[in-house]
Amino acid sequence: MTSNATIAAIATPMGQGGVGIIRLSGPESLIIAEKLFVPGPRFKGFKAYRLHYGWISGKEGQILDEVLLAYMPGPYSYTREDVVEINCHGGPAVLGSVLEALFEQGAEPAGPGEFTKRAFLNNRLDLTQAEAVQELISSPTQTGALLVRDKLQGHLGSRVEKLRLKLEDLKKELCLAVDFPEEDVQCLPRNVLAEKAGICAEEISGLIASHEQSKVFREGALVVLAGKVNAGKSSLMNALLGRERAIVTPVPGTTRDYLEEAINLNGLPVRLVDTAGRRPTRDEIEMIGLEAGRSLIASADLCILVVDSATEPDREEMEILEEVGSDKILVAANKWDLVDSRPKWLDGFPGLGVEVLPVSAKYGNGLEELSSKIRTKILSTRRVEACSNMAPNLRQKNALEKAAQELELLVNEADGEVPFDLLGVRLDYACAHLDEITGRIVSEDILNSIFENFCIGK
Repeated sequence: MTSNATIAAIATPMGQGGVGIIRLSGPESLIIAEKLFVPGPRFKGFKAYRLHYGWISGKEGQILDEVLLAYMPGPYSYTREDVVEINCHGGPAVLGSVLEALFEQGAEPAGPGEFTKRAFLNNRLDLTQAEAVQELISSPTQTGALLVRDKLQGHLGSRVEKLRLKLEDLKKELCLAVDFPEEDVQCLPRNVLAEKAGICAEEISGLIASHEQSKVFREGALVVLAGKVNAGKSSLMNALLGRERAIVTPVPGTTRDYLEEAINLNGLPVRLVDTAGRRPTRDEIEMIGLEAGRSLIASADLCILVVDSATEPDREEMEILEEVGSDKILVAANKWDLVDSRPKWLDGFPGLGVEVLPVSAKYGNGLEELSSKIRTKILSTRRVEACSNMAPNLRQKNALEKAAQELELLVNEADGEVPFDLLGVRLDYACAHLDEITGRIVSEDILNSIFENFCIGK
């Protein structure tokens, strides 16, 4: 596909709906649309940024759909090219026929994320904003979407660019004598150089830290239900989900593998996992399931140890507490409806620093408090502050780490006898890594890897 080709794609999700949108971008957008558009009454030509009522016809002149068509001339459009958006009825057959008619008139199929890629290549968006588009689309909760807001407005790119300019200025100060050896020019003192580079490294480290702080809102927190067989883990999972997801029977060991489902806890996306109950077994399949459960518990953001309220926790259950640690575990005392009074075994838990919550998966008692505690416990280990609104994604975080590493090496080397021109190379490398984030310097392979994850039509 040529770079100046006019591309077209369906911009709304496939499936039945009230409205479906087809987008064109490129120099022939309006020309192609004019060939197929049959205007309604009182049409006096296309006006920018207005909706025009009419119909779309096929190659043979047959009417395909009743539409509203908008024309947005470049550079004041999403891609900074001429853009046409056709609002059709949202059925797959209708959208497919209109799209096929556009292809017959010379439009070419858009690739994944090609509209946003063109917006980046035409300098309407920097690379952090382009990536924020996909992050916004794929955000699982409203809270996660809000965390992308500042990045979409360009605040992360602006902050990274300011850091790069600081490093550029520092390089200018570094040693004028390197460029003008015949002049009697004093170099920047090494201790001042180290101090300024260290300040920039700290700023970068703050951005890196915000990646972890907001990770749970982007990817979802992993919460694992663990415990012995027949403690009610599957029943508790069903109760938290509000539907029958896990099979529940009186027979111990019903769950031999693990089950995973998504749940939204007041804006916090959670991957809730029900693991196989622990017990001695020689069943090979069950042993594999138990091992998978141990691996999940080890990597979990939070473990919910489900115990039978009527039975004092045994050594196997206490081992789970020891494996996980008090900061990443809550105890759900299930089947609370079956006990007449507060069990004595609870008296020993405050000394372990573990919070125990009485619940009844059968009747739904205590579930609201448990859900609230899960959310609070997870977020207590992550200070999700204002800087998280500019939290870098994994690619950006890796580039920031490389930039910070160059500055840390510079700080260490500034105290020695390393020549100033070589210290300047450290600054060059740090700036280059920051440029990878905003896209000032970026390879075609990186661009392709970013945009291939976008949906077609965006």
